[in-house]
Amino acid sequence: MTTPRTLDVSGLPAFDISPQSPLFLGQLMMTMIEGSMFSILIATYFYLRLGVDVWPPPGIRPPDPTVATWALLPLVASCAGSHWADKAARKNSRSGMILGMLVNLLLAGIFLLLRAYEWGTLGFTWASDAHGSIVWAILFLHTYDVVADLIMTAVLILIFALGRYGEKQRSAVHVDSVLYYFLVGMWFPLYAVVYWGPRIVGGAR
Repeated sequence: MTTPRTLDVSGLPAFDISPQSPLFLGQLMMTMIEGSMFSILIATYFYLRLGVDVWPPPGIRPPDPTVATWALLPLVASCAGSHWADKAARKNSRSGMILGMLVNLLLAGIFLLLRAYEWGTLGFTWASDAHGSIVWAILFLHTYDVVADLIMTAVLILIFALGRYGEKQRSAVHVDSVLYYFLVGMWFPLYAVVYWGPRIVGGAR
């Protein structure tokens, strides 16, 4: 009979705010799943493009990149707030975490306001044609993920402001930054596809 082998983990810390923590690795794997979803959307965009001679279809104006390009500024800058909060979580600085998350929330909110304004200027809807459907799918799903992450950030701000936090909440601040960096980084290829794709692979009009 084989003797069961055991591993003594009693000396390991209950929580670890670092890239080696299981929670961090779990969040990283979740971003891989999210990345696969966005990659499928990009592949779908170009698959639909191959089925027509002109993209977008005649009579549809390609999305104007002006507002979306300006919106990149607060989006990228908002990463500074997330980074600030992450560093403060490692140092257990309550004020640093709150201020960092507030900066992140404010700048990301400006990005979303610019996106909402831009949606009103699009000359097509999700039901217009295949181009409209895939563009709105990309914009909606990315926006949905950003809003969901910011709701989590707002909840964390409230928890820390009330002083009801511990190691778990500090870990949450750390892993929240991982997802946010991913959403910001993922927007760049999506931005290129949505706004510059028609100008590069649109074909003769």
